Amino acid sequence: MRRPRPTSLGDAPAASAHRAPSPRIPQHEADAYGPFAAPAPHTEVELTALLALLDAPAAPGDGGRARRRRRTAPITLTIGHSRDDASAAAAAAFASAWRAAGGTVLAVVDWPEHAASWLRAARRFTAGGPDAWVVAAAPLGWAQMSRRLRHSTAWDPSRTYGFASVGDSRLVALAGAETLHGMRGATPDGGTWRIDHRWVTRQPPRPAPGRA
Repeated sequence: MRRPRPTSLGDAPAASAHRAPSPRIPQHEADAYGPFAAPAPHTEVELTALLALLDAPAAPGDGGRARRRRRTAPITLTIGHSRDDASAAAAAAFASAWRAAGGTVLAVVDWPEHAASWLRAARRFTAGGPDAWVVAAAPLGWAQMSRRLRHSTAWDPSRTYGFASVGDSRLVALAGAETLHGMRGATPDGGTWRIDHRWVTRQPPRPAPGRA
């Protein structure tokens, strides 16, 4: 079955996105790309890999490759999650680990899978200007939320990190090619993923020290 081309906000620059009439995903597009499975519980190696990504963020425009000049590791975070049990537990685990490492969590924001606009959650998610954002969420709700963020706030996907549940190429197609560009995250086996325009690229876990 041929899927419809999403009416994405991401196909245009951010300035054009702010002029778009609505960031909501039409129901027929959501139906065409779904249904999405409920998020699975996070793993410990997934959490560890996600923490490591924030500890050494990539430099702007490096495509995930190391450079001499890198971004400063974030100190303040806002964590967002959908309302399913697995996502809420992943968000709580990350908040606990981040605080234990000396970081600051400005807010923990949740959102529903279905809403009138997601505007209230988007404003809470970006309030206070955090250094970075972390997301644990069901794919469809995050696709809707990210479109609202791009439409109505100064949110930056390249400073946003996610659990495995949001590293889904169908989610990227629904949100739009540029909406999530630069977002990165971890996989359940401790690998990583990165959104590059329309694609989700994955890297396997790094071998443990001393192993070939």
